[in-house]
Order: sequence, then structure tokens, then C-alpha cells
Amino acid sequence: MPIPPLVVSTARCVWHWQWHQLMGGLGPADAEGNYVRPASPFASRPVVPIDAGESGRHVLIVGRSCPWAHRAWLVWALRDLAPSIDLLVVDPDPQAGRWTFAEPFLGCTTLQELYRLAGADLRARATVPVLVDRTEQRIVLGESARLIELLNQWPAEAGAPDLEPSAQAEAIGTWRERLQHHVNDGVYRCGFARNQVAYDRAETALFAVLEQAEQTLALQPWLCGEAPSLADVQLFPTLIRLELVYAPLFGVSRRPLWQFPALWQWRSRFWPLPGVAASCYPEAWRRDYFGALFPLHPSGIVPAGPELATLVGDLPAAAS
Repeated sequence: MPIPPLVVSTARCVWHWQWHQLMGGLGPADAEGNYVRPASPFASRPVVPIDAGESGRHVLIVGRSCPWAHRAWLVWALRDLAPSIDLLVVDPDPQAGRWTFAEPFLGCTTLQELYRLAGADLRARATVPVLVDRTEQRIVLGESARLIELLNQWPAEAGAPDLEPSAQAEAIGTWRERLQHHVNDGVYRCGFARNQVAYDRAETALFAVLEQAEQTLALQPWLCGEAPSLADVQLFPTLIRLELVYAPLFGVSRRPLWQFPALWQWRSRFWPLPGVAASCYPEAWRRDYFGALFPLHPSGIVPAGPELATLVGDLPAAAS
């Protein structure tokens, strides 16, 4: 028996209202419907000297599915900082909406408890990545853009790459700012947009910057020259998740990446760099995004997706 039109329209109105309430908890928006990322309570670079020489004192806390944590993980891996900074992976608890420790850390079972221990406001969101001083039981830094700068300056073994050399600092800074707003945060601005205008604005800006990156990478191997930089590090976590998560869930599928051949080849060059593959967990990404973002995907069903190996190799035959 067909459902009466009045029932359908009423259900649509009720669901739309509920969707707005749920989205408010998932990600705040401004008056025009644009997603606004909340600030981290530990966003300032430390002003006190850091004792970087004491092995085991500092701990980098990351989550497998978080792209912001992924960029810090990548710098930690590329510069081989394991001898001086321990890596600790937290797991999501989608029911409670928080990160949890497999074993208690500094007496805490959740990242939220660690934030409180470090003096964060009770209302602050506990997010990854965070760099923790285990000895002083404090959070050194919890904002990913500043954290990767700090990790790049961290004392490392001879031969560790400098991902922000002074000669390219201006170009790297320009790319990082562009990527942060329009690509890294841009996919979220698309997925969490409250209306069509906000989505269209974010989606247009996203693909405009990807086209700029495509043109640059058609002329040189990396965004800022002949070697990887912090700009490349910022781009990779978003692009490695593009087909697996962002295109189907956030609606950023206007142009698949194979239509950007230089970007595709760039992603394939980045993949074999030291520690990169070991930082990628496609099953966790898809499970956590599709399973946890209820307002965007109420069924919780995790759809099938491409194998990661097919995204980091040669271009598809149809694109060659």
C-alpha cells in the first residue's frame, strides 16, 4: 500500500529538523551554513624549552582514521623519530564519541580524561593528534598544523629530511594555507555543509585547488620542488582517503582522481616513502567514517570500496 503523501512530507520535515540538530553536535556551522572546525585547546606552540633528548619522555598520540593525526604520523615516520618519540594509537568509541586507550595511559582510559588531566576545559573536544610529555604529564601541543612544524624541527638522526627548508619556506607556507582551508578542511566543508550554497562554494574551491596542484605537479615531482615537503604531507592524508571515503560520503565525486594524472602519479610517488604504507588503514577509515558519522550515513552500513593497492599504482588503463 502506498504511503500517503502527507506522511512522506511530514517525515521529511521531521528528519530534516533532526538532521540539523545532529549536525550541530557533529560539526558547528556559521550563519550561512558553512562548516566551522572547532579550535583545539592546545593549539599554541610551546613556549617552554623541550627536552627532546630523553628517550621515552614524549609520546605522539594518533588515531588510525583521523587525517589530521595522519599528517603528524607521516612526519614522525619520514623523519624516523621513533627513537625519541613513542607512537601511541588510540581507538574510537563511536557510541560515546570519544577516543580510548587500549591500556591506561597516565592513569587515563580515554583521551578526554587525558585532556582534563592536562588542564583542558571540561567542554573542550579531545582530538588527535597530541604530543604529550609523559614526565610532566602535560600536553605539549595538540594542533596538527603546528605539530608537524614542531616534529620537523625535532632533533633526528643524520640524514633525516628537512620538510621545510628555508629556500622553499614561502612556497611551502602558501601551499599549506591553501590546502588547509580548501582541501584538508574543504572535504569536511562539503560533507558537513548545511545547505546547497555552502556545499557548492566548498566543492568548487576544493576542485579549483586540486586543479592548481595538478598544474604544478605536471612540471615538478613535488608541490614545492624536487623533494617532499610539509605541503605534500598535508595533501596526502586527504587524497589517499578520497575514493575510499570522501567521494562517496562527502559528495566530492565530480572528478575522480584518475582525471588528474599528475596528482595520481604524485600520490603513487608518496606511497613508497618510508613509513607511509604502515600508517594507512583503509578498513579502519571506512569503518569509522561510515559507521560513526550517523547524520551523514544513518544506516551505518559500510559499503564496498576499491582496494588501496589499486589507488597507489599506475593510472587506470582508461586514463592512460
